[in-house]
Amino acid sequence: MTTFSWPVRIYYEDTDAGGVVFYANYLKFFERARTEMLRTMGFEQDQLRSAQGIIFVVRSVQVDYLMPAKFNDLLNVTAKISAAKKASLTFEQLITRGDAILTTGVIRIACLDAVTMRPKAIPEILFEQLENEH
Repeated sequence: MTTFSWPVRIYYEDTDAGGVVFYANYLKFFERARTEMLRTMGFEQDQLRSAQGIIFVVRSVQVDYLMPAKFNDLLNVTAKISAAKKASLTFEQLITRGDAILTTGVIRIACLDAVTMRPKAIPEILFEQLENEH
């Protein structure tokens, strides 16, 4: 299984009044890593929408917050496909600071028709590459 990594710096805007990353922002960091993973594979989400008529949406999220991230931390966000099905993907994700695991997540992504918003099979050319990542 291939694990993709993406660095994220914590800015003041990411934190709450206590200087700790606001809990919902971890979902944004997970999203960035998944998007950058697709980008490095040669797939831009806006192009998938216009050329293939699909969009990816979050179906479910399970997050465990183990340690807080703080202003100016440099984090590493990983994305690894743990399951690839015809119209969905499951990612296992971590946010780390050095060797410390701060947050873990399991995110299930559904592939939908961009017009009808109904489930649609992941295009074969993309699915083959995603399966190779699994």
